[in-house]
Amino acid sequence: MDEKLKLENKRHPEDLTDKAFHIALYLKAAHGALEIVSGIILLIIKPETISSLVEKLTTGELSEDKHDFVATHVLKLTQHLTEASLTFAAIYLLAHGIARLVLVIEVFRDHLWAYIGLIIFTAIFVIYQSYHMIVHFTLGFLVLTIIDLIVIYLTQKEYRRHKAWHQARSSA
Repeated sequence: MDEKLKLENKRHPEDLTDKAFHIALYLKAAHGALEIVSGIILLIIKPETISSLVEKLTTGELSEDKHDFVATHVLKLTQHLTEASLTFAAIYLLAHGIARLVLVIEVFRDHLWAYIGLIIFTAIFVIYQSYHMIVHFTLGFLVLTIIDLIVIYLTQKEYRRHKAWHQARSSA
């Protein structure tokens, strides 16, 4: 009876991996929410508005240094925006953000299927990000891919732990 009470009150001890996993989940949830908000904004805003805003924001910097790396690249990027590219980006961000947020919420609710879903979902984006880096390498995608690989590792560890806890609880 005492063992059953322990299982009811505490799934497993919180170690460094568990804490890192929870921090990663909170960050993934925040990232998902930010993607949803960004997707909504991209559906509302026009390419000309973005180009105009970026032009205003970079004018001061470019007047000081005509070769400013960030300002020139951001300005070039916004000059090629189209309605179709913004719509694609918005749908991508909305789908990714909603799926990520739902999976994270379900992991917090301790649904075992959500752990597997989060692993698969994240792995699909790791594959996409890897392909993107082969075609056009960016440091941002490299960092994102490394973080996602760490999240996959932590998620599979937590999944095994929670699966064992569920099995022990049902047999107790």
